Amino acid sequence: MINDFNNGAVAWTDWNILLDETGGPNHVKNFCFAPIHAKTKEGTLHYMNSYYYIGHFSKFIHPGAKRIISSTNRAQLLTTAFMNKDGKIAVIVMNPTGEKFSYRMYIGSKAIETTSLPHSIVTLVY
Repeated sequence: MINDFNNGAVAWTDWNILLDETGGPNHVKNFCFAPIHAKTKEGTLHYMNSYYYIGHFSKFIHPGAKRIISSTNRAQLLTTAFMNKDGKIAVIVMNPTGEKFSYRMYIGSKAIETTSLPHSIVTLVY
């Protein structure tokens, strides 16, 4: 999602929201991935990481928000940023690695120091 937004996407949705444990059913009878998988024999639902990512983005990026430029000097971290209609800036930082990284977030000449935990996604709101 971060790379999609940084490359011009103005919205993001998942084609499948809920599939069974085999990744189906679907119209071409192949296997797919979805944010939620159902184990039909057990009657249980399993929420995948993408379910939480979609929720995370939806909580902090509001309708009408505009993407603004953001960058990272740590190759291991992914980032994107939006300015919401209320003027607040939401900066999303994702660490897909198994390592912990300290970093500073700068807005203009002001900075805060924080840490990105392994396999985490966080949003800093300014």
